[in-house]
Amino acid sequence: MTASAVQTSFRKHTGNGTTPRIDADEIGLDALLGHAGYAVRRFQIWIFQDFIKTLGDVDIRPTQYSVLTVIGANPGLSQMAVAKRLGIERARLVHLLDSLEQRKLVKRIKSKSDRRAHALHLTGQGETALAKFKRLAAEHERHVEEKIGKANRERLLQILAGFT
Repeated sequence: MTASAVQTSFRKHTGNGTTPRIDADEIGLDALLGHAGYAVRRFQIWIFQDFIKTLGDVDIRPTQYSVLTVIGANPGLSQMAVAKRLGIERARLVHLLDSLEQRKLVKRIKSKSDRRAHALHLTGQGETALAKFKRLAAEHERHVEEKIGKANRERLLQILAGFT
């Protein structure tokens, strides 16, 4: 729909009190098109939607997957260390760990060196589940590659490496 068609449509509908119907793709974004943050956020939304869809049958969200992966790669880390490394608020991580513990994927063991801290470990069930989650996450990464191309995906990872 052209700009004049939108204006004509707007005039037709505003007289009777209804709002004009405009296809979302026809709405101009003006300066947002030149903003990296806007483009990254839109891509992130697509990424999360595909991740959630691909891992939907196992009921794992992106943040849960990140936490499980870090704990699996670094058994015995403290909650504080995981929160800091992944940029998760401590209170949010506690809630997330509670849910993973209820699902018997993670266990907290009181630290021998600091009674206030807990060492995080995957349970046997958690290790098995994480292996499955990683296979599904690899499928999700194939979807990303299909969407933007292999070379672009590799370049994107290079660009974003400074933020990980």
